Amino acid sequence: MKFKRIFLVVLDSLGVGEAVDAANYGDTGSNTLGHINEQYNLFVPNLQKLGFMDTLTMAENPDVEAYYTIARPTNPGKDTLTGHYELLGVRNLVPFKSFIENGFPRDLLDQIEQLTKRRVIGNKNAQGLDIINELGERHMQYGFLILYTSNGSNLYIAAHEDVIPAAKLYEYAEKIRSITTTEELKIGRVIARVFTGKPGNFKFTNDRYDLAVKPPTKSVFNLLQENNYATISIGKIADIFDEDGISKKMKARNNTEALNKLSDTMDKNFTGLCVCNLNDFDQDYGHRRDLEGYAKAIEEFDVQVPMIINKLDTEDLLILTADHGCDPTFPGNGHTRENVPVIIFGRTLREPKRLDILESMGDIGATIAENFGATQLLVGKSFLEKLK
Repeated sequence: MKFKRIFLVVLDSLGVGEAVDAANYGDTGSNTLGHINEQYNLFVPNLQKLGFMDTLTMAENPDVEAYYTIARPTNPGKDTLTGHYELLGVRNLVPFKSFIENGFPRDLLDQIEQLTKRRVIGNKNAQGLDIINELGERHMQYGFLILYTSNGSNLYIAAHEDVIPAAKLYEYAEKIRSITTTEELKIGRVIARVFTGKPGNFKFTNDRYDLAVKPPTKSVFNLLQENNYATISIGKIADIFDEDGISKKMKARNNTEALNKLSDTMDKNFTGLCVCNLNDFDQDYGHRRDLEGYAKAIEEFDVQVPMIINKLDTEDLLILTADHGCDPTFPGNGHTRENVPVIIFGRTLREPKRLDILESMGDIGATIAENFGATQLLVGKSFLEKLK
């Protein structure tokens, strides 16, 4: 074992340029980090030292303090589950389906109405607060169930806590989950959102219930857990993997809370893997095409980088990466098929430099697996021996 603890931080949606197959997804020219930097001129001195900005050009920088490169996506699709699966060594050959353009099919809505005994309204691609502000009053008047999707393979149901109690909404979500795993639908996640307040002042509560599916193959989490290593998740990681192979989970409402929990975890004595997702980049700024907000969020993360590095022990490894792109300058408001940055930092690493491009995001998972003596993954090639 080369490293006792590995911390993998996923900067959700922070891609660094179109993937080789971007044209197949209508994403030619996408570059989340590049376009933000072009229009905002990011001030990220701490990330700069790690070679983070060098991932945009892959130019050689002899003055970096970390290894840096990019990784190419190989799993088909560009949704949350697909990207995280690949990062953690899961091969998923059949992409999850999204229903952004036309909403969910009428026969599915009919089944949901039969299961819940409630009429469904909404059925479109929308941001959560936008659609509850649009339909919340009508929902409260008639008890209709608000249903929508949001730029990925997900189905949301939302209800006011005074109209449909959280426990009942969760029950509806479980029923919907049971009918949405067919090959025809193959929806990645069913998510229940509870809101409160009055018309004009609605807000979501913390009572969110995510129902994903089990990954189709074993992940790094499974392999490490089988060998009695800690597998810790922060943010939405546990939801993405349906808690499969995860020994400890911590939810986080935003980047600040996630980073606080990461900091607390770094103070603990354990051997194994901690994966932390920073979702604000994607949810709050990428999908909303808020370039300035996204830029400020990157700069705010940069301020936290020294804290993370200072908490690393000599036997620790830090990896920063992303799961896909969500270019705020690109048409529409969905994910973009992009390469992802890969930054590797450790106190004992003496030769920080540019690494060769990783042919799969799964190379990260393969490296983690090899470090802990587990190598039987279906995707990825380890670069552990290159870390000196």
